Amino acid sequence: MTGGVVTKLVAILDQIDSGSVLLPEFQRGYVWNRDQVRDLMRSLYLGYPVGSLLTWETQADGALVRGEAVATPALRVLILDGQQRITSLYGITRGRPPAFFQGDERSFSGLRFHVEDETFEFYAPAKMRDDPRWIDVTSLYTRGLEPHIGALNAHPCTQPRIVSYVARLARLQQVLERDFHEEKITGADKSIDVVIDIFNRVNSGGTKLSKGDLALAKKCAQWPEARAAMRTHLDRWEKEGFSFTLDWLLRNTSAVATGRAGFSSLDTVSVTDFQQSLEVSARYVSQFLDVVAGHLGLDHNRVLMGRYAFPVICRMLQLAGGHFAGPAETGRVLYWYIHSALWGRYAGSTETVLNQDYETASRSGIGGLISSLERWRGGNLVIDGQDFAASGQGSRFYPLLYLLTRVHGARDFGNGLPLDKHRPGHPASLQVHHIFPKAALYEAGYPRSQVNAVANLCFLNRETSLVIGQRKPGEYFSAVGATHPGALASQWIPQDPALWHIDRYPDFLAARRELLAAAANGFLNQLRSGSAAGSGQPLDRLTVVAAAAADADSRTDQVIALVAELVALGCADPAVDCEVSDPATGEVLAIAEACWPEGLRPGQADPVILEFEPADADVARLRELGYEVFTSPSSLRSHVHRLNQEVAGEVMAPRRHGEDAEAPVAATRM
Repeated sequence: MTGGVVTKLVAILDQIDSGSVLLPEFQRGYVWNRDQVRDLMRSLYLGYPVGSLLTWETQADGALVRGEAVATPALRVLILDGQQRITSLYGITRGRPPAFFQGDERSFSGLRFHVEDETFEFYAPAKMRDDPRWIDVTSLYTRGLEPHIGALNAHPCTQPRIVSYVARLARLQQVLERDFHEEKITGADKSIDVVIDIFNRVNSGGTKLSKGDLALAKKCAQWPEARAAMRTHLDRWEKEGFSFTLDWLLRNTSAVATGRAGFSSLDTVSVTDFQQSLEVSARYVSQFLDVVAGHLGLDHNRVLMGRYAFPVICRMLQLAGGHFAGPAETGRVLYWYIHSALWGRYAGSTETVLNQDYETASRSGIGGLISSLERWRGGNLVIDGQDFAASGQGSRFYPLLYLLTRVHGARDFGNGLPLDKHRPGHPASLQVHHIFPKAALYEAGYPRSQVNAVANLCFLNRETSLVIGQRKPGEYFSAVGATHPGALASQWIPQDPALWHIDRYPDFLAARRELLAAAANGFLNQLRSGSAAGSGQPLDRLTVVAAAAADADSRTDQVIALVAELVALGCADPAVDCEVSDPATGEVLAIAEACWPEGLRPGQADPVILEFEPADADVARLRELGYEVFTSPSSLRSHVHRLNQEVAGEVMAPRRHGEDAEAPVAATRM
């Protein structure tokens, strides 16, 4: 890293316009809110320190800059630490977002400056419409001083103070001449791993960058539209019900382009090859999504298991010319895919394991991958009943329950028909149903882990779930069995009526776990032998909705209310009822009520977990990994309110370092 240089803000903004300085914005895009923008402008106006910039200078070899070919290599400077600040200032002073902006431009539009109080606020018509002392900050920068001097001089209430007001506006204009200290990372030897290490040493303010962030930023220096092109694919899958990240898609692209998991391998890939690999990998992803939806019934985001098996699938398809050999090979691929997901094959050292599996796929195909997975599991790829002892819809075995429900044609308790039968043009709507009602189990003293056990879940038509409501199995199972013979068995309900009562609930769970394990092993063995894939028509896509209101509990209600409140305060939508694994070992550390893996405001803070039952989680390890763990909605709510007060300047916050040190960040760690 070279010594620091000093650059004026106006020069930085001009370089952004010319394309020589880029604002990559990474995974999270632009995430600042209005309080942070307001606080930044106040600090600049008052001459307070606003932090330095960290930039990465890289060559755009064979680049396409702003869509045009560049004959000779050009240097591009990527802003790593400070991009939220510079994006805000660009938006305010230019009156538009920078090129390839991803975010809400309302966060920096409409800022006003009060020439008497010297305060900044965003436009509020009732308060500002008839008060000429509120000056449009963007207009000041885009139109200059003269129009505003004329307006102030023409108004009776501002004319007497015109000299002071003009001096203050001139001072605000001079923000463009503010010097920013810039630390540059330069040199061809600066790999993505090196840059990440430098960034982490420089920045301790909570902003998180991934290797994928930097790899994509470097590609954007060569092909500025790369991020938008990737977003097009992500948005398409989102509409189909699947949510993926830029990092994940980049991982698939790298698998096709290089056969390597490390993002640094993309450095040697030309723009043209990268563009082609992106399109090919996106096609392979869509192709396999159709396979898992059609053959396994995994048709929406909540049940899509094994996301990091997809790069291996893409690699295999690339090696095979784009298609598996036939139904038998497809079955073996699905067998491997399911087992790799169930046992957390990629939950630990992802890049290392992916590279191992890429090499195995290249050397010995799907047979080698299955053998490798067996060796990794100590020779055991058999599901045991105890494996279904997991709890919650965030556990790895919940998707397997859904899969079995789909592929085995499970039947509804209300009408006895297969769950995927529905009127043409009206997609079936399934309900996640607790077989033993939660309220009754809590009343009987059963712990949360048992109440929400996967073996206590089934799927019913929504109408049936609402009709059953809080009824206990002993009250209606006999009638279901008599009216619709085989319907109970189709959902792996133990046939002994003695187990259908609250006092035998643990025995019911144990018996159903064994039935589920037997069904799973039977289906998986068929996949491995090649006799299950490709038979019959593809499964229809279904809609799965949350538990019926009658079956909800107070905890569920609290989480729903809390999430709605935090989102309204500017926090991200969390994953709910989600599994949190140890990145080193793949071990499940918690099934959290809610989790913000990228921080309450993505990329600006440590990850956050809401865990009502800390005794059921490895809290010490979670905190060691950097998670902030909250055990009640009230504690998390108070934390967010306090941090938002810091941003608004209502309370004093500790001094931060690195990215955005000048503006306390909403929902960041103190």
